[in-house]
Amino acid sequence: MNMNEIAVFPRAASLIECHADLAMDQVTFRSDTVLSDVHLLLPNASHLMKRLNNVGQPVFTSKFRILRDSSGESPVRESTDESSVPRDEDGDLDVVRRPRCTSCNRDAVCPIILSQSAATLTDEEEDSEEEDGARDIIKIEHTMATPLEDVGKQIWRGAFLLADFILAQASMFKGATVLELGAGTGLTSIVVAMVAKTVYCTDVGDDLLSMCQRNVTLNKQHFEPQDFPSIHPTESEIRVRQLDWMADDFCTDADLEFCWTDAEIADLHDNTTFVIAADVCYDDDLTDALFRTLYRLASNMRHPSTTYISIEKRLNFTLRNMDVSCEAYDHFCHCLDQLQQMTDGKMNFTVEPVKSSFPQFFQYERVEQLELWKVTAERL
Repeated sequence: MNMNEIAVFPRAASLIECHADLAMDQVTFRSDTVLSDVHLLLPNASHLMKRLNNVGQPVFTSKFRILRDSSGESPVRESTDESSVPRDEDGDLDVVRRPRCTSCNRDAVCPIILSQSAATLTDEEEDSEEEDGARDIIKIEHTMATPLEDVGKQIWRGAFLLADFILAQASMFKGATVLELGAGTGLTSIVVAMVAKTVYCTDVGDDLLSMCQRNVTLNKQHFEPQDFPSIHPTESEIRVRQLDWMADDFCTDADLEFCWTDAEIADLHDNTTFVIAADVCYDDDLTDALFRTLYRLASNMRHPSTTYISIEKRLNFTLRNMDVSCEAYDHFCHCLDQLQQMTDGKMNFTVEPVKSSFPQFFQYERVEQLELWKVTAERL
């Protein structure tokens, strides 16, 4: 089941109107288990089950290579041309499969019993991360086949599309302060931290934020100057923080691990020029909350800000319409229109699509349903 096959909840009357006392991680979805195409199509050898998280879900580790040439400034290949992809007579992908070899002797497999454990790095793993980093490898811990409320623990194609754009426009993000909304596993924050100065990587839920923090630690070698020496001479920083779109303010409770300090909130408002969000619009309530949050943040920022939002248009057959539709995407476009047409005398928003003709730095299927949108905000 895709991410927008869910129950529809009552919608707020206005983008700026405050929502009822709900938190993002308290929204209850009625759905089956969902699995990202990224994990479905990734070779089995790329997945390594490591442990069980605090809620008993298996945690996997996957490695993703940045496709750059020896200069480190451009990708090994441009975006995929669909006309060159082999297809059969029906138009389906023509996949070359490895022939079965019944006579081959395989090594014995020794099962490992996993137990719930806290995410801690061993010395061996830390040494391994440094070696992987030298080969342009991003290592991400994630879950697979989650309920809809836990989709942030998976990796989605929208994150790769946004990451491609960031690497293609690396000089634009040079030395910037960037806020990511709905960061999930933190993949896109890790990529933008290769060029930005400070990245606020935000989401909700202690288990998800802990996973995100671990992924930041696993990939800390990528924030060092040698990745992009010509445009990133200093070390950058990722701060993993809780940001609930359905709350009216930042969490500043010092007893919570991922709370904000007053200094961080001031830095966010004073210095942020870019906001990014990857594939976060799959429920109408959350989409409404996202746009309310964008408005609130933009209206408090000292500088004009630019937001980049990636989204995948997911087509589903619904009994309500008795037809194929993409309701989550349609509602997202409706919110974009509302934002651009807003005339409150305080803010001006400009919305435009971004052509997906930029180079592809990661190996994934860049389908035509993947889109990137740009929202520019400035005070009147």
